[in-house]
Amino acid sequence: MNYLHSLHTDIRQPERFTYPFCYEPHPLCLLAAEEVKKELGQMTLTEGKMFGVLVVDTSEGLGFLAAYSGLLEGRNDWPYFVPPVYDAQQPDGYFKTREREISLTTHLSPLTTKKMSQELQVWLFHQYQLLNARGEKRDLVEIWQDYHNSASIRHRFPLPPGGTGDCCAPKLLQYAYSQRLKPVCMAEFWWGASPKSEIRHHGEFYPACRGKCKPVLTWMLQGLDVDPDPETTEGSHLVPETVWEDEAMAVLNKPAGMLSVPGKIGRYSVATWAEERWPEAMIAHRLDMWTSGMILVAKAKETYLSLQEQFANQTIKKKYLAIVEGIPEKEHGVIDLPLLSDPMNRPRQMVDYERGKRAITEYRLLHHTQDGKSLLALWPHTGRTHQLRMHCAHQDGLGCPILGDELYGRKADRLYLQAQAISFVHPTTGKRLHFELPYPFNQIIPFQYQY
Repeated sequence: MNYLHSLHTDIRQPERFTYPFCYEPHPLCLLAAEEVKKELGQMTLTEGKMFGVLVVDTSEGLGFLAAYSGLLEGRNDWPYFVPPVYDAQQPDGYFKTREREISLTTHLSPLTTKKMSQELQVWLFHQYQLLNARGEKRDLVEIWQDYHNSASIRHRFPLPPGGTGDCCAPKLLQYAYSQRLKPVCMAEFWWGASPKSEIRHHGEFYPACRGKCKPVLTWMLQGLDVDPDPETTEGSHLVPETVWEDEAMAVLNKPAGMLSVPGKIGRYSVATWAEERWPEAMIAHRLDMWTSGMILVAKAKETYLSLQEQFANQTIKKKYLAIVEGIPEKEHGVIDLPLLSDPMNRPRQMVDYERGKRAITEYRLLHHTQDGKSLLALWPHTGRTHQLRMHCAHQDGLGCPILGDELYGRKADRLYLQAQAISFVHPTTGKRLHFELPYPFNQIIPFQYQY
């Protein structure tokens, strides 16, 4: 079966291959994706699914490969799409045969049955012999254990989670390498209804998942000239603005794109900037990297502890402004959706009504435009990771993702979310202070904001 599809275009190739965890789809990928979407339009699908395209260079010119993550309608043998790295679905194959045998062993203890299932899963992982651009080959267990050199992560996840190696990107690269096709660029998009726990928008592009795919793709991309991670190359020139300060603390305005504290990659942050000026400085709370606005800095431990107590008692009040895509049904309301971190795709969050932590956000619609954008005021009553972003975007919340939210919506020049105002009790004087920034989004929604 021919899985290579022609791509007739004068669009120039990118200089380097796509960094799959943070990217803007290349025009070649957009062109290939449109062809895949035409194919999908002729299929009767009942589930939402991630699809991927890989543009390749051949001796006859450019072409592209297409893939879907996992199974599609219970099958992994759909024509047009590349085959899996390893086909575990053959009814008479060892995996399915052994799986049936284990399910029929009712005379054995549950512990023994569980052990047999785990051994079968390990056997399956060893069958995934993954190539990289150098032509080297390793199995999933080797790749996983070499990548996770942290003892704590190895303890929690000694083996890959089920489904590792079955996402779009590994399938596409494996087939390209096996056929000696040169990868040019890659992109993935969601097609169909969004799952209930996550946020996926029909037709939108998304980065590869980090939990399952980061170890695998780190191996498979070796030998390719790959774009640098933009999150490690942007933002080092940014500095916060001092809104107010005294001997005990400072109120800063963090720009979008700057970290609050150093990350794993040791980037310049608000914390490092503050420590350069006040040796004992401590950040009292954090903002997401792409969120701008108010952040409090304590210049000594006593001040820090006082602010932390106020956060714990929920006496520090914060207000955010956001531009969202869409218009909420109600002008004012409260969103109450429990959130849980997705362990296999950090830093993404999920809505989980059984295990999630309660998260509450009050909102008010301030203005909306004829092209369907809205300006909201948001008051978080809890402080969960990505709370405002999830509550705006999720279908059980507002269903209106924040403009520029590439995790839960669509990429733009920035995330249009700002920590606009904050009020707290000064740790030393006992006076309640309130600070508010100028309205920042006039270029998108002109508005006479009332302070």
